Amino acid sequence: MRVDQLVPAFHRGDAIGDEAWELRSFFRAEGFQSDIYCLGRDRGLEGESKLFEEFPAPAASDVTMLHFALPSPLSGALAALPSKKAIIYHNITPAGFFEDINPEFARIARIGREELAGLASATDLSLADSEYNRLELEALGFRNTHVFPLFVDFAKYAAPENALLREVYRDDRTNILFVGRIAPNKKIENLIKTVFYYKKYISPLVRLIVVGKTKTFPSYFAAVSRMADEFYLKPGEVRFVGHVPDEEMFALYRASDVFLSLSEHEGFCLPLVESMIFDLPIVALGAAAVPYTLGEAGLLLGEFRPARTAEAVHLAAHDPALRSALVESGRRELGRLKSFPREAFLRDRLAELRRRK
Repeated sequence: MRVDQLVPAFHRGDAIGDEAWELRSFFRAEGFQSDIYCLGRDRGLEGESKLFEEFPAPAASDVTMLHFALPSPLSGALAALPSKKAIIYHNITPAGFFEDINPEFARIARIGREELAGLASATDLSLADSEYNRLELEALGFRNTHVFPLFVDFAKYAAPENALLREVYRDDRTNILFVGRIAPNKKIENLIKTVFYYKKYISPLVRLIVVGKTKTFPSYFAAVSRMADEFYLKPGEVRFVGHVPDEEMFALYRASDVFLSLSEHEGFCLPLVESMIFDLPIVALGAAAVPYTLGEAGLLLGEFRPARTAEAVHLAAHDPALRSALVESGRRELGRLKSFPREAFLRDRLAELRRRK
């Protein structure tokens, strides 16, 4: 029996690529034939994947699993296969966030949502990496929906950090960290408003550190950079460091005093889990999947108000009792995520598919 995975783009080190890699290892260990088929891949992954044009027709007893996060020809191909069909839904950010920033990206997002809806009747097993995503699938009419939390390679976070970089940032400033690409749904402008209020009314010794790709939406990045200048925030007070190697990212997590997310749309939000790993207190807007991923960890905001957000950040960073409580709640939530029975869950789902006619 074959259990194959379809991934539109197979990348080294990204969440979907890591998940596909881990699942393939599990399927092979269970005795199944299993490969990853993609439309494109990073250089060096030729031995770890095959192009979809090489995908052999599966039998009715086989399982084919699509990782869905963007539209691609793989969606229509999956629906036409005779095999048992599964989907792992990683979410698509709604087009409305991009209409005024990048109309083409908004168009792609709309097509992705349409393709997703078209798979509902053809899919035998529907997995989502958060309850928020599962509810979306259920609303679209997908059957047999389950939460299957995003794979997290916890071992990699034990790797050495860039100690020099950490020391550079461990000064008298309160370091507020955000990790995520510079995109409209992430609401970088609200991070800047929070830092402006913090500097003016709480303490001038503050620094916002934003880790993430800046080139996906260049006009949006230019707008938030200009906003920081208009708010008289100096380059040392708002740092866009771009995409950085793991050892630098780990150093920034350890050098920071609080993680702040004001994003209005997340399908899972891995940086929340990373903050828990590094015992970094979290303040986050309770939007989309964030409350599900955060669980009982962190301070959850019902709405964005600069003053209340800045005060919450200050308390999370500097009140010893609150900070300790937030760290402990993060550790408990992390323990729940680690204890999810991934292998037993997958065995049960595969057994169900094999019984299905």
